[in-house]
Amino acid sequence: MALTDVHLHLTGLSAATLRQLCGPKQAYLRRLQEAFGVCFYGHAGNWRIEGEQALIAADLLETLIEQAKQGNMNEQTLEAALRLHRAKEAEPMGEEPPENINFQAGRRNITGKTPNQCRYLQAMEESVLTLSVGPAGSGKTYLAVAMAVAALNNNKVERIILTRPAVEAGERLGFLPGDLQQKVDPYLIPLFDALSDMLGREKMLALMEQRRIEIAPLAYMRGRTLNDAFIILDEAQNTTQSQMKMFLTRLGFASRMVVTGDVTQVDLPRQHLSGLLHAVHVLRHVKNDVRICYLKAHDVVRHRLVEHIVQAYEQDAQTSDE
Repeated sequence: MALTDVHLHLTGLSAATLRQLCGPKQAYLRRLQEAFGVCFYGHAGNWRIEGEQALIAADLLETLIEQAKQGNMNEQTLEAALRLHRAKEAEPMGEEPPENINFQAGRRNITGKTPNQCRYLQAMEESVLTLSVGPAGSGKTYLAVAMAVAALNNNKVERIILTRPAVEAGERLGFLPGDLQQKVDPYLIPLFDALSDMLGREKMLALMEQRRIEIAPLAYMRGRTLNDAFIILDEAQNTTQSQMKMFLTRLGFASRMVVTGDVTQVDLPRQHLSGLLHAVHVLRHVKNDVRICYLKAHDVVRHRLVEHIVQAYEQDAQTSDE
């Protein structure tokens, strides 16, 4: 491709907006240069962008200018914009982009940051059972909890039930101090964190006291029928096939169920096949009210290094299989 030269006239921007746009010591501009292989030239009111992807960089910069005008420009905003660009680039040609869903979950406004996240939100809104498979940081748990909080606030369900299998990742549960509940609580901390972020700690504890929110290990689900509830099974890759069947058959009337997991982080003994992998295989042809969503490395919404780590491990796994 030939080099492209794009001129941007920024004379209408205040000095404060320009500082926000460029970042501390021009860190945001350097990040854009690195991401698109372009160079920025010029002075405060008149910039020139040079490189094969100069037009794309200029288009993204226009979006970031709007964020800077509102005082919302930061590293997280920049990485979210770059992530959305990469996700769009990875979309299959001719595939219709998913509709974005925007809703309020407690004190947080929730929206999909990538096309796959938008598909995931749409699946949870439309289906009774959603299975979500993806790497760490891709939003599987957080978006499921957000959808549950919104359903509770809008009186679509009477309660939220969050559960995880208590499987040791190399540690021994018996060596932890305290009673059974104190031993199990560390496994449930990510769920507490997501709820606390959306509701605030006081409201979360009040709803738990009223039993409108229940957080419990998967073993506590046996023998129950869960009606009028939004039920989430997190870290489902660490369930056995029998545990997964037990959980899925807890589904009652007027309930929704979301199962999330990362199949690259299975902590089960080698002789056990992951219940999540088995469920995806068994349910792949069930069309009525069941959706299976796949999130990828480019859907990771944590620090950008996490995305690179996930990609490195995926490439290593592919090399090992060859």
